[in-house]
Amino acid sequence: MRIIVGIDVSKQTSQVAITADHEVRAQFKITNDLIGFTELKSKINQYSGQTEVVFEATGVYSHRLRTFLVNNGYSFSQLNPLSAKKEMDRLRPNKNDVNDAFNLADSQYVLSRPVTLEQDEVYKELMRESRYYQQCVADLVKLKNQLHKALQDTFPEIEQINSNTDGTQYWKMVELFPHAAIVLAHSLRELSDMIQRKGNYHMSEKRANQVGRKLFELASRSYPAVPAESHMVYQVQTLSRRLRQNKDEQDKVIERMVKQAQELPDFNIFMSVPGFAEKATVGLLGELGNLRRFTTANQINAYIGIDLRFNDSGDYKSSGFITKRGNPVARKILFKAIGNMASSATHGHPSHINDWYQKKKRSNPSKGTKKITIGAMDRLISTIFHLVLTNQKYDYDIACLARH
Repeated sequence: MRIIVGIDVSKQTSQVAITADHEVRAQFKITNDLIGFTELKSKINQYSGQTEVVFEATGVYSHRLRTFLVNNGYSFSQLNPLSAKKEMDRLRPNKNDVNDAFNLADSQYVLSRPVTLEQDEVYKELMRESRYYQQCVADLVKLKNQLHKALQDTFPEIEQINSNTDGTQYWKMVELFPHAAIVLAHSLRELSDMIQRKGNYHMSEKRANQVGRKLFELASRSYPAVPAESHMVYQVQTLSRRLRQNKDEQDKVIERMVKQAQELPDFNIFMSVPGFAEKATVGLLGELGNLRRFTTANQINAYIGIDLRFNDSGDYKSSGFITKRGNPVARKILFKAIGNMASSATHGHPSHINDWYQKKKRSNPSKGTKKITIGAMDRLISTIFHLVLTNQKYDYDIACLARH
């Protein structure tokens, strides 16, 4: 007897439908906690036979259910929300949680979705840290925009003190001198001393004098919209401090990820690819997970959303477009990696992928670099997938021979 359990997961509760050979045996609701999962286990264990569980991934709300299933040895199929919607739309004219749970179970008899493979804990932890890192990056962008806006009232000219308004050194300078009047209240000698002593820049006295002189000149022509006693000054200092803390947190996350990823054989394989640094390597390991769970490189393309779709009609033949339905973080890391590979090649670290990329740019200048980059990403994925499966590090000469 084939037992299939369909579960429609919500925020606090889940609707369950237990079926046996297409026949509904039980329908009930559980809470997404220890009490509810214990009840679910008790109900499932009443039936003998092969048990399969089908549920739709609902973001963070389905994480606890998945952990319960893994810990208790149940095989399950976790559905992508978009795929589940397409499969279920034709089955549920009257949509509700009860019908959804039953339709998930009933459709499994026909579709026989593959069992979702559970990855090692190190890959799951790397993904959690990768997502936290991406959140820190997003927060950093917001904080930078808020600081820029606040500085327009206190001392906008300070944005010219460095070549860019980014980095710990600049944010420390802004925290020390958030208002033009604060700068003008000190002599050039005092400014130089503050830059060296409080800024922790490790710069020479000559350089500190140059920076102090430029800072004084910028403050001299500034016309703040608020006085030095304004709350805006406090905001500027707070935002500068939070930016530095955010950057420190990012560095700590990457450091933790590198320490964990170094235990994996894939780490050194990824690092052998020209243009790959530790940040890109641990990010991809976290987002892609164990590549050995894929059977083809095209499956990885679909996972990150660069698989092609075509929209042909009549005599019109489209050139194809990527679906963008996969992992956007992995897609972003790989997109940047192509640029890093091009830069690495100019410093004596060539790759066959960059060779192809540069050749396409020269032969198709009107095609646009974005499409060419997607093509290079496809080749990069195939290369990494092959290296991981064969447990080899990247070798440019071997890659060129294989290409020909």
